[in-house]
Amino acid sequence: MDTIIALWSRNTKAFMRDRARLVISCVFPFFFIYVFSAIFKNQFIENPVPYMLAGVTISTVFDFSLRISSSTIDDMVSGFMKEVLVSPISRLSVAVGQFLSSATIATAQGLIILLVGFFIGLRVSTPLTIVNAILAMAFTGLVFSGFGLFIASRTKSIQTFQVVSMAVTMPMTFISGAYIPFSLLPKTLVVIGYLNPMTYAVALFRAIVLEKTGLPQDQLVNEELAFQMLGVTVTPFVSMLILLVFGAVFLVLSTLSFVNTDFSKVNRNKSDSLEW
Repeated sequence: MDTIIALWSRNTKAFMRDRARLVISCVFPFFFIYVFSAIFKNQFIENPVPYMLAGVTISTVFDFSLRISSSTIDDMVSGFMKEVLVSPISRLSVAVGQFLSSATIATAQGLIILLVGFFIGLRVSTPLTIVNAILAMAFTGLVFSGFGLFIASRTKSIQTFQVVSMAVTMPMTFISGAYIPFSLLPKTLVVIGYLNPMTYAVALFRAIVLEKTGLPQDQLVNEELAFQMLGVTVTPFVSMLILLVFGAVFLVLSTLSFVNTDFSKVNRNKSDSLEW
């Protein structure tokens, strides 16, 4: 437990000290909110700003939970990870510390955006909505931090990680309903979107923030907070269960990959190497 807490504290403090990155990461999402809420102002979305704010917030959590995993590569290259693993510490504890720090940073980033959202039109009727939103962000951050650690442990190069993460995050974000509603996407992309775990994270978080989890199923489907697949309605609760399955898969894969990684073979000059 001491190892987990130490790694969590180290990674979160390192992120908070990077003030330029913190400020830019807070400002940039509102560009998407401004642009896309203006585009969909006359569409079927009744309140475009809260609708887009929810999508941008959870996509930011997703993006950060992946990108913060790049600190694992920095630790590999600097030799810090090798020194940690030389000590009598289990790799599982180290992996858990990386998971939790990535999820914490991603959740904090999402919370900042959500709180600023109250100044641009977001309204909730009960503080319980904020609590549930934080829990949903933490859950999403933990799910995708496993995915990020898996990528990081396989690439072992910051340059390769950046390319791979960009190739993964952009399609997953835009084919999830976070920015563009499913009803405006081509049918082929909609089918692909149903295989995208981010789709269910967006639907769940949006239903919580907009306080519409209790709506009838047909209304949830009309507002794209639920989906009809193979005759089954995927409600926000079902979306949470689907995310739980994806999270379990990601955490298992990333843990196994991290535990079996030979850090002695990581190139100290940061040259690209990708091992799948």
